Amino acid sequence: MFGYVGLLSFGQALYFGCGMYGVAIGVSDFGLSFWPAFGLGIVAAMAMALVTGIFAVRLTWHYFAIITVVFSLIFYFLALTNKWLTGGDDGINFTLPSTFSLGGTHWSFTDPTFQYFFILGTVSFCFWLMHRLIGSPLGKAFLAIRDNDVRASLIGLNVYLLRLIAFVMAGFLAGVAGALFAFFGRYASATYMFYHVSGEAVVWAIVGGAGTLFGPIVGTSIFIVVREIVSTHWEHHSLIVGVVAILVVIFAPKGIVGLWHERLMRLTERGMAPPVETELRTEP
Repeated sequence: MFGYVGLLSFGQALYFGCGMYGVAIGVSDFGLSFWPAFGLGIVAAMAMALVTGIFAVRLTWHYFAIITVVFSLIFYFLALTNKWLTGGDDGINFTLPSTFSLGGTHWSFTDPTFQYFFILGTVSFCFWLMHRLIGSPLGKAFLAIRDNDVRASLIGLNVYLLRLIAFVMAGFLAGVAGALFAFFGRYASATYMFYHVSGEAVVWAIVGGAGTLFGPIVGTSIFIVVREIVSTHWEHHSLIVGVVAILVVIFAPKGIVGLWHERLMRLTERGMAPPVETELRTEP
């Protein structure tokens, strides 16, 4: 949304939470198995993204950011008050269903090794989808809108529709993450729908490098490592995270990966530059 379309969203926690609750309600209330519950979580997140995106993508700049926060807060408080459905702050606990069954053998998230490689495979698949998308004509259209939406509309691109498509795609990715997180913790709570969860994701993406595929991965890894290491020795570890974010924004506006790409480009240009010929002149 931000790196490739130019829209800064602080509402992705809403679709993350929809993915969580889709899984939790599907398993606990409807008795769904793993894959139908997984699908329900993703569909719930995409449906919510479609409904909110119809209104949100009509706006740009800070107006867009504000309306995404508003939608996130509205549904957060609805989730808190409707405890009969969501469990409120207490959330919903559920028993993990089997993921795969072959004969008498069952694989589920209760096995840490299977859990790790399943999540790794799912994230890798989403990463591959993003890579293919960015290189496709649709991805080029997104970049055109990001750079100049007026010119994009003048060459025949439907800016509103393309932004809505990007918004729903972002909801899909958030829904997959929320569904995986629900299976990981066997739990869903309205706490994860609060906008501060979206804020963390935005900071991680900007620090790593918005507009790059590896940037959010790098930013997330750095913050998680810093948080886990520092929190064991100092309770105010958020200050370190904040300082790191400020320094990166000041000295590397394009993020860590963006800075790395710039350095590589400079080195490449120097290596490709033709040698300067010097003439030796002798005085008469």
